[in-house]
Amino acid sequence: MGLFDKCYDYNLTEIVKEKGIYPYFRPIEESEGPVVLMEGRHVVMAGSNNYLGLTAHPRVKEAAIKAIEKYGTSCSGSRFLTGTIDLHNKLEEKIARFMGKEAVLLFSTGFQAGQGVILPLISKGDYIFSDKDNHASIVAGNLLGASIGANVIRYKHNDMEDLERRLSQVPADANKLIVTDGVFSAHGTIVKLDELKKLAKKYDANVFLDDAHGFGVLGEKGQGTAHFFNAQDDIDLIVCTFSKTLASLGGFVAGPERVINYLKHKSPALIFSASPTPASVAAASAALDILIEQPELAARVRRNADRVRVGLRDMGFNVVDGESAIVPVIIGDDEKTFAIWKMLYDEGVFVNAFISPATPPGMQMLRTSYMATHEDHHLDTILDKFHKVGKTLGLLNPEYSHT
Repeated sequence: MGLFDKCYDYNLTEIVKEKGIYPYFRPIEESEGPVVLMEGRHVVMAGSNNYLGLTAHPRVKEAAIKAIEKYGTSCSGSRFLTGTIDLHNKLEEKIARFMGKEAVLLFSTGFQAGQGVILPLISKGDYIFSDKDNHASIVAGNLLGASIGANVIRYKHNDMEDLERRLSQVPADANKLIVTDGVFSAHGTIVKLDELKKLAKKYDANVFLDDAHGFGVLGEKGQGTAHFFNAQDDIDLIVCTFSKTLASLGGFVAGPERVINYLKHKSPALIFSASPTPASVAAASAALDILIEQPELAARVRRNADRVRVGLRDMGFNVVDGESAIVPVIIGDDEKTFAIWKMLYDEGVFVNAFISPATPPGMQMLRTSYMATHEDHHLDTILDKFHKVGKTLGLLNPEYSHT
């Protein structure tokens, strides 16, 4: 079999497109946050990671424009060499204060932050304990660690008994790093951090938390999963992205100053990548300012998600329980997931279709997510359209009364 033969044999997308139910790469022509223009019509957006709804905020847009006017469109180099501007340093200091950590290091994307922190810290013979549902960036970092001789051990999703069993089986004096998402991106479930931190202390392990979907959503001030559990002092490294809460593109790692300094000089993902652009850094900084000034935005995200979560569950949909901005609806079949996605889209609601292998067989889902800027009438529309589709397909609880 030739190297590219699998590419020419791959025809799933063509089959789905012919049926008119292909849900991916749909271009957005205009966005105000809760409502977007797609294919010439307005659609209620129930699939975005724009959790605080700040991508269209005037202050965020103005900050990006002013940064371009002052610095241009690119930093034209890596952070390590000519690519650092004062905006980078100022944002790192601001995030560190907000997170209650000694120091922060910016990366060009959240994915780079996730996979770029693990490799420099891990050596041959060390152990990485990774939740089976961790984000792809962590999986990439684990593979890089394994390539230099680290031992990668994947434990059952959010199963602290399985994690302890595996921790107990390795040498007590070995270096151990527990790596986990704060909020798991597909199902929106939250890590059992109160239990995990106790295991880390018991087995002398360090903890790496990827909080892409928790930052700006969880905690009284939106500081994320660690603060939600009052465990910020027990978590060694917190990695996050700008592309959710901070309305931009980029990422960061927060932790002890000496560790951050080491990563500055040893992380290939940082050293060999162009630095975050002036506009993206300025936008993220302005978005963080708004979160600091308006911490109630985090509560509003959770309130909106909870309203839909309860409404869909009452209708009879199979909804994964949680407290995050993510509300998944389990469908359990690839083609049925695509078909229901298309029915909702035709009704003016956009959600995300997750199928295998992105989810295990039987867990194919419509992943919905919510913003602080969703108003009640947006949420009513989402619930009404789910009700209409569910009634058409016979998916509703027969005892449910929709008013």
